[in-house]
Amino acid sequence: MSDGTGTLKQIRYLAAALKAPRITEAAGRLAEQARDASWTHEDYLAAVLEREVSARSASGAQLRIRAAGFPARKTLDDFDWDAQPAVRQQIAALASGAFLTEARNIVLLGPPGTGKTHIATGLAVRACQAGHRVLFATATDWVTRLTDAHRHGLLPKELARLRRYGLIIVDEVGYLPFEQDAANLFFQLVSSRYEHASLILTSNLPFSGWGGVFGDQAVAAAMIDRIVHHADVLTLKGTSYRLRGRGIDSLPSIKTQNQAD
Repeated sequence: MSDGTGTLKQIRYLAAALKAPRITEAAGRLAEQARDASWTHEDYLAAVLEREVSARSASGAQLRIRAAGFPARKTLDDFDWDAQPAVRQQIAALASGAFLTEARNIVLLGPPGTGKTHIATGLAVRACQAGHRVLFATATDWVTRLTDAHRHGLLPKELARLRRYGLIIVDEVGYLPFEQDAANLFFQLVSSRYEHASLILTSNLPFSGWGGVFGDQAVAAAMIDRIVHHADVLTLKGTSYRLRGRGIDSLPSIKTQNQAD
C-alpha cells in the first residue's frame, strides 16, 4: 500500500462498495488505538467489523420499531414498577424474549390505567431490538383490517403474511363488543398463529367476560383455549395511574368487574 491517505481512500471506496459506510469511520478511529496497543491484524479487523455490525443492529431495530405501529414508544425501563411490584420479576423474565422462540403468548389482564399497554409495548420494543418483526394494533383495528381482507377475498393471504411477524400485539380486547362475523375473523387470526408465532393481548376483562365481547361463548372458549395453551397470563391490579392526584379512587366499570370476578 502507499501512504496513509491513499489507504484511507481505498478503505472508503471498499466500504461504500460493501454498503458499510461506518467502516471508514471505525477504521480511522481505531487505527491509532490498534497501533498503540499492538493489536494483531485480526484484532483490528474484528473491532472494525464489530462497530459496523452494532451500528447496523441499532439501525435495524429503529426501523422495526417505527414499522411496528406503536401509538407511543414506551420502554420497560420507563415503567413505574412501584405500582405493579407483583409482576415485575415475571415481566423481567419475559423481556429476555424466550417466549418468542417458543411461540408462546402473553396475556395482560386488569382494570384501565394499570399499565397493560405500556408493558405490552415495552416487551414489543425489546423484541424489535432482538431482531423480530412486530405489529401493534387495537383489537378493533385488527378486526377492521381482517374484515377488509375478507371482503376482497384476501383473508388467507393476509393471515399467511401476518404469520411472518414474530409478534403481534392485540390491545384493548373487550373495550368494544364485536359482531359475529368480526368475532369469527378474530378467531381465525388467533388460530392461524397458534403454535406458530406469538401474541400479546391486553384486556380490561377477565376471560369470563370475553363471551360477551365476541357474542358467542363457544367462539370465545375456543379462542381462549388456543391463546392460553402456551401462554403467560398476568393480572395487573390497582387503580388507574390517570386518576392519581385527582381525588378519584376508582371508576364504576372497575368496581363492576371486581365484583364479577
